[in-house]
Amino acid sequence: MTAVLDTPAAVRRFAMDLLARREHGRVELTRKLRQRGAPAELIESALDRLTEEGLLSEARYLESFISSRARSGYGPLRIREELAQRGLPRADIESALRESDLDWRGLLAETWRRKFAGNLPGDPRERARQMRFLAQRGYPQEWIGRLLRGGTFDD
Repeated sequence: MTAVLDTPAAVRRFAMDLLARREHGRVELTRKLRQRGAPAELIESALDRLTEEGLLSEARYLESFISSRARSGYGPLRIREELAQRGLPRADIESALRESDLDWRGLLAETWRRKFAGNLPGDPRERARQMRFLAQRGYPQEWIGRLLRGGTFDD
């Protein structure tokens, strides 16, 4: 049986339980609280208070999400879209991606090496397959082409 979120304390407790597991964005937390039946006015006041207390932070959420997805082999284009789909403002997403200090090209090369054992494509069909995989992971075509031509970004 799921608890009813009909008091400010119950809404806050559930939100804090979710935040204890991992960072959440405000939009995501709102959606999860609504799914549990919490009224909008209780959600807004609880999330405002959690933000004031520093327990809910969009900046931390963005940093955590970007880092997690990058470690999983996803590139900046895919991460940008996933965050936009989660209702985060484009300007905040762009800022967080810039400030992430991730070596995106290095991550591209690592993802390619893990998937293809560092074997450059031997024919057009294999090249297209590798390009498709890396593009779906969210890396720019220009970087992929450069990697697959020589396997390096040194020049």
